[in-house]
Amino acid sequence: MSPQEKVNILMVDDQPSKLLSYEAILSELGENLIKASSGREALQHLLSTDVAVVLMDVSMPEIDGFELAEIIHQHPRYQKTAIIFISAVHLTDLDRLKGYERGAVDYIAVPVIPELLRAKVSVFAELYRKTQQLERLNRGLEERVKERTAELEKRAEALQQLNTELTRRNQELDAFAYVASHDLKEPLRGISHFSLFLIEDYADKLNEEGRSHLAMLRQLTGRMEVLLDSLLHFSRVGREEFPMASANLDEILARSLDLVNSRIKETGAEVRVHDSLGYARCNTERLVEVFTNLITNAAKYNDKPRKLIEIGVQRSPNANGAGVDEVVYYVRDNGIGIAADDVPAIFQIFRRLHAREEYGGGTGAGLTIVKRILERHGGRIWVESTPGEGSTFFFTVGGVERKSEASEMQN
Repeated sequence: MSPQEKVNILMVDDQPSKLLSYEAILSELGENLIKASSGREALQHLLSTDVAVVLMDVSMPEIDGFELAEIIHQHPRYQKTAIIFISAVHLTDLDRLKGYERGAVDYIAVPVIPELLRAKVSVFAELYRKTQQLERLNRGLEERVKERTAELEKRAEALQQLNTELTRRNQELDAFAYVASHDLKEPLRGISHFSLFLIEDYADKLNEEGRSHLAMLRQLTGRMEVLLDSLLHFSRVGREEFPMASANLDEILARSLDLVNSRIKETGAEVRVHDSLGYARCNTERLVEVFTNLITNAAKYNDKPRKLIEIGVQRSPNANGAGVDEVVYYVRDNGIGIAADDVPAIFQIFRRLHAREEYGGGTGAGLTIVKRILERHGGRIWVESTPGEGSTFFFTVGGVERKSEASEMQN
């Protein structure tokens, strides 16, 4: 119902002259005025028409005003319809109470004051109009909410199906990687053994070129086996469940440095550890793997006379979008650096930025495995680098703990 839409006002009185006077008084309101000369005629109008206000005489033959008001309000559609009684006789307080109990909202005494009647009917007519508008808006809102809810449910269901399918395909992919790498190693070993057999037992029957080809064949099969081992390890990291526990990252770092000690000495790199790394809920063996990989790369991809590796922790304000500081660990070097265009490639499996044997070789799977490990911990890894000046690998671990929390867990 728009603000300009007219409402229906029903006037009920058994005296035609009074109906004409009410019509003259209320015509200025610009609403639809309906006249009824009896209670029965009023009910007929009410059965076919929505009425905002009922203006009725108390004293009428057959059905008086009180009875008519009670009948009207028994109908669900008219339980909130405004009923105004007009009475030419003096009504007691009990009469008024009786009228209110049957749904009356107001009384007007005779002689009727036109301005008063017009004002009261206008208020209830406008209230009805506003109520109808509000109900219509609510119905429209409910429909939109239902439609939106249904749409969101469909999207959620589709997303769930996609997630289920993605999980299934990832599981199949991991299983395939495991089976493929495991099964392919068997014939590779056979090729390698037969190549060695030919070199050792038939070397005098082969010329230099033949022996060179066999040596290259053994080298290629060896590399292929290393790649398959990396693929198998990558699959295992993504597939297997590994236990988490509160751990001291300083102790994890110390173990990692012990493991890469020979490489550090070989390259002559200097390692500096800044501050304590604190505690985190993690898998110790996997975090050792993260540190050893990053430290090894920092030492390996460095052409400076004085090689420097810095390890530490910092807090990044609101970096995780949760309104709290994020604990970020880093491994920084002053090595060859990485061009911005090459950064996405370093986390892809078997992608190397250099020739196969440059900087000590490698499979190109290390950072991919590190990324997978950290994601399994609820963390992430990224790099900031300048070619020729060095790189800083930052990473987070999801279950960072304060020292007091870790101590309580251990106790």
